[in-house]
Amino acid sequence: MTREPNTAVRTTARSLDIIETLRKLDGARLTEVASHLDLPDSTVHNHLTTLVQRGYVVRNANTYSVSFRFLDVGEYARSRRKIYQVGRSEIDELADKTEKAANLLVEEDGSGVFLYNARATDGVPLDIHPGKHVGLHVTAPGKAILAHLPERRIESILDQHGLSSRTPETITTTDELFEELNKIRDVGYAISDEERIRGVRSIAVAIKNENGQVIGAIGVAGPASQISESPAELLLEDISRTKNIIELKLAHS
Repeated sequence: MTREPNTAVRTTARSLDIIETLRKLDGARLTEVASHLDLPDSTVHNHLTTLVQRGYVVRNANTYSVSFRFLDVGEYARSRRKIYQVGRSEIDELADKTEKAANLLVEEDGSGVFLYNARATDGVPLDIHPGKHVGLHVTAPGKAILAHLPERRIESILDQHGLSSRTPETITTTDELFEELNKIRDVGYAISDEERIRGVRSIAVAIKNENGQVIGAIGVAGPASQISESPAELLLEDISRTKNIIELKLAHS
């Protein structure tokens, strides 16, 4: 029988629900938050008052919004990853050279998290930004990471997150995913062919530390028409070169 969480845990969960609601609604009045979460106005008011006092929420007239305090916390979390410290300048160069969106992705708690992204001046804008969480199975960097994780870890991630569909091309069965991961190990790179966003294709390779453990992945993404089979081979040369530089920096930093 599952035990009911204690009061302190419920309180924390409600505060987080309120923060996520403010983000989802792009700012909201107290009554809007209460209605969205089906909570009493008084309960939401108490949480919002505390969050405002601690600086995590700001109030403008009667509208509450998430504050920049989270930017400070997020930047701290990101800066702790050595792959970000040594890789961001290389991602910038990769974007310039390929004229595509270049990305650095890591795995956290079974999800893919974009730590850094760069876009060429005239590149097509995508819905990618630092901190964005995505399913590992729907992106090329995510699949590159999965391919180099132990099988038991992969199974644990699938048990936790499943294989949700984003487009008709998304991999949604375990057998198909493991077949894809075996292919990635054989060829050394991963491709997402309109599996997260229609019309967008990406190619990526895994980044490993000096002990051979996968710690992230880098890749480029763009319109499917611009990343056909032949251009993908040329892009792979640039991506592989960037991978080697980052891994050397990691080994000697």
